[in-house]
Amino acid sequence: MALEDLVPWLVPLILLLIMILASAIKIVKEYERGVVFRLGRLVGARGPGLFFIIPIFEAMVRLDLRTTVLDVPSQEVITRDNVPVRVDAVVYFRIMDPEKSIVQVTNYVAATSLYSQTTMRTVIGQANLDEVLSEREKLNKELQSIIDEATDPWGIKVSAVEIKNVEVPESMKRAMAKQAEAERDRRGRVIAAQGEMQAAKQLSEAAKTLQESPGSLQLRLLGSLSEAASEKANTIVVPIPIEILNLIRRR
Repeated sequence: MALEDLVPWLVPLILLLIMILASAIKIVKEYERGVVFRLGRLVGARGPGLFFIIPIFEAMVRLDLRTTVLDVPSQEVITRDNVPVRVDAVVYFRIMDPEKSIVQVTNYVAATSLYSQTTMRTVIGQANLDEVLSEREKLNKELQSIIDEATDPWGIKVSAVEIKNVEVPESMKRAMAKQAEAERDRRGRVIAAQGEMQAAKQLSEAAKTLQESPGSLQLRLLGSLSEAASEKANTIVVPIPIEILNLIRRR
């Protein structure tokens, strides 16, 4: 067979060899791993960098090891004190074991999202409205602990869970506003009463001091007159001490 007759067969053969060689070369980035299967059996995770797989007999699944931000859809929950609220959150997680993330669960992102929704409804449903509004840090840690424990068999590490927004019904907002207004009014009344009590104590102590020193009462009277005269008043009322009235009556 002449060389000219083999040329039409060599070109497709060379192209086929190039395609097979290209499919055997795999490059995985620093933040990625490649999980390799040989005839359906798990071989292990490879990377980062350049490595080869056996074409046709081996297949690779690429995974991203960077932290994934999962937006949990808004959930309508009834709290322990029977208040309906809508809560949404954000879950931060990353793959720690690529082999488990492929073998143990079908879709690790969807599985984590659904479990986060269920856990959030359960945890928020066991808390009062005041706890949901004022103790988010505590609820975030509880959610993170529960979700992390459940996703650990999947090779996933949940680093943080943050409750983003809590929507309260308008009727409850009005009730909370009335409660806050009543609380402020109560505090104002208490502060005013405490001021009156302190003023009464000071007046009582001043009266005792004046009673022990009669001359100080005259000095206080002269001081009051000087203050009244400085205001350019047309009429000045001068109080007469009771002692003087008693002397006049005796005479």
